[in-house]
Amino acid sequence: MDLGLGGRGYLITGGTDGLGLALARALLGEGARVAVCGRDEGRLARAGALLGAQALCVRADVTSPAQMDGFVGAAREHLGRIDGLVNNAGRTAGGPVADSSDDAWREDLELKVIAAVRLARLCLDDLAATGGSVLNVLTIMARTPPADSTPTAASRAAGLALTKALSHEVGPRGVRANALLVGLVESGQWERRAALAGRATDDLYREMAARQPIALGRVGRAEEFADVAAFLLSPRASYVTGVGLAVDGGLSSAI
Repeated sequence: MDLGLGGRGYLITGGTDGLGLALARALLGEGARVAVCGRDEGRLARAGALLGAQALCVRADVTSPAQMDGFVGAAREHLGRIDGLVNNAGRTAGGPVADSSDDAWREDLELKVIAAVRLARLCLDDLAATGGSVLNVLTIMARTPPADSTPTAASRAAGLALTKALSHEVGPRGVRANALLVGLVESGQWERRAALAGRATDDLYREMAARQPIALGRVGRAEEFADVAAFLLSPRASYVTGVGLAVDGGLSSAI
């Protein structure tokens, strides 16, 4: 199926490795242009070498209003148009409520919720001009939060509520807003955890899958996430908005 992405432009935060990088590669493969941002210079350099000249790679922190202004402006110039915004930047921050500080909550909400609001605000006029969409990358904790999962579970739930509210606000302007709720899927975060523990990444993935009631019995591939994301960003999904779609191999259906 031709997704109709040729010539379109997409912004991806946290796009220098893992899920964001896999999505950038999928969009480029469909003929789109992409702009990605990240904070780590080494990952930016590797992403730039892998993605090539069609991609703009910018060192920027989503929690900095000034840096996001600069990123969106540079992306607008490089891409020529903005058809999609992917809010993918984030990290897992979990623990008991009794042990989490006010600062930890503020930092997590700033990174995962306020940054998404800020970027949507910056890109809305562009998206309205192209009939584009916002895609918020969340986790299944938005709907099925386990114990010791705050503040991440709360910020992801807020991200899902934001997605649904935004879909109603921007729908009259021809803009869609959707979310993907990711389960156990390959990512740069898991790879770095395996490296710190001196373990093979594949061994970690097999162990993770064995501990969870995943219907498909395995950890998902980053490319599988990217295929779903690319579809939701494409004109083929023109009547899909306000959705929180699980990409989790059936994990959340068993929770």
